[in-house]
Amino acid sequence: MSHTPGILADNAIAGLFETGRLTAEAALDDDQIQPASLDLRLGAKAYRVRASFLPGPGHRVADKLSRLSLHEIDLTEGAVLETGCVYLVELMEGLSLDPAMSASTNPKSSTGRLDIFTRVLADHAQEFDIIPAGYNGPLYLEISPRTFPVIVRKGSRLSQIRFRVGHAVLAEDELMALHHAETLVASDMPNVSGGGIALSIDLAGEGLVGYRGKHHTGVIDVDRKAGYDVLDFWEPIEGRGKGELILDPDEFYILVSREAVHVPPLYAAEMTPFDPLVGEFRVHYAGFFDPGFGHAGAGGKGSRAVLEVRSHEVPFILEHGQIVGRLVYERMLTPPARLYGAGLNSNYQAQGLKLSKHFRAG
Repeated sequence: MSHTPGILADNAIAGLFETGRLTAEAALDDDQIQPASLDLRLGAKAYRVRASFLPGPGHRVADKLSRLSLHEIDLTEGAVLETGCVYLVELMEGLSLDPAMSASTNPKSSTGRLDIFTRVLADHAQEFDIIPAGYNGPLYLEISPRTFPVIVRKGSRLSQIRFRVGHAVLAEDELMALHHAETLVASDMPNVSGGGIALSIDLAGEGLVGYRGKHHTGVIDVDRKAGYDVLDFWEPIEGRGKGELILDPDEFYILVSREAVHVPPLYAAEMTPFDPLVGEFRVHYAGFFDPGFGHAGAGGKGSRAVLEVRSHEVPFILEHGQIVGRLVYERMLTPPARLYGAGLNSNYQAQGLKLSKHFRAG
């Protein structure tokens, strides 16, 4: 295969199945392959485990799972995963990567917006969500609901995987040049540092500026779209013209970026957690942005980045315009056949402040 650096597009991901580099227990869902990523599906069994773990060099996940599992849960007909517990599920997809190809994983947007903490493990792994070049073996998903109990089942899609050849991340000078050509974020003076382009928080105005997750709610079925009333699960936060928000420790917030975001068709982006040295908070879930997100030609002009934010240890004041995250951009290996939003029924194209697809609009 070509060793030109880049992220694999949808056609190339489909080709991995054809060559056996990707395997699956069952036929793919029609919308499982995205422009620059693949949704991963839960298998039939979940295991409640005593604690999160990494297998480490020379060890398989299954070997440690047999020692750390508390009980087994059948997901065939669906099951409730409780907050504060850690579960492990073998995924339906497995890998046999080319020696020149690696992969990384992230929670899907809807997963992050429900405050479901997920990480992918591979055999022999020393870190989460990173699949080394040439990996051959199964994949497992660690799941820990933080705010809401959730119902999942075999085939539920909580995480996604992105494949890459070589190092495709844009250097800061390349990133600035691309911004001047394509306007990556709607800012006259973008902050490009730390390998990415900064996003700041929008807390201006008198109206709705965010949501805070409620405690002791009912369960949310992760496969049920527009099935829940917002106020049963969320406390709306009004700006009242203050331009600031005090984050309470270990509360979960949904906020939105001040800047509109644009991912041109020949690039993919990823949100990275912000440097904790700037304050006791972080963007809680990193996330993939596929080619075409916020792209005018794919119906996405004005798309904002929704941010899942949590403060730790002490209360922290966020102010309007404060930097809260960075977007890292990578080159695509080839153009995707379809862009995010364009004919894909993408849930978050042209979004502003928006909760996950599980909640009824209005």
